[in-house]
Amino acid sequence: MRTGGSGDGVGPWKPGGGCTMAVTDRIDAMAAPLCERIGVELVDVEYEGGVLRLVIDHPDGIGMDAIAGLTREMSRALDHEEPIPGTFTLEVTSPGLERSLRRPAQFERAIGCEVAVKTRPGMDGPRRATGVLESADEDGIEVRSADGSSRVFRHDEILKAHTVFVWTPEPKSERKGKDQGVTDAPGRKVGP
Repeated sequence: MRTGGSGDGVGPWKPGGGCTMAVTDRIDAMAAPLCERIGVELVDVEYEGGVLRLVIDHPDGIGMDAIAGLTREMSRALDHEEPIPGTFTLEVTSPGLERSLRRPAQFERAIGCEVAVKTRPGMDGPRRATGVLESADEDGIEVRSADGSSRVFRHDEILKAHTVFVWTPEPKSERKGKDQGVTDAPGRKVGP
């Protein structure tokens, strides 16, 4: 996809260069109503290394139809508005197992989940914290670490945050009942 900053004062670009608002903020404002129309939630907007990535979600999961639909709609909007100068790649994706947390509502839905938080430079205490998200509201969040201590962060103190996928293997006693097929070696199933 190619878009160009014309420098004519149209959109977020001022004459002679310079941006009146961050690219991700401008894209977020463009993408949110398109996502709403398609029936998905805009989780995150990233622009790095020539890649514009929109992360979308839905309580029932994200299918290829939603991704393709938003890709078409967003491509048209980007071609019309031209918010990014030069050449870039548009990528629309689902959040995956570890989901970015940026908006208060996203934090609220993640209460009880394991999270990783990185604060902005200059904040008191260690810049990184991991633990269970104990609470979240419009003002900030509370994270309880494995040692039982907790930290409170205001939303404006958080540089990045995401859920952490915790893999727990199925107990052997539950697996044993499922592994009733014929085996040619101990622990290796070869039949139905």
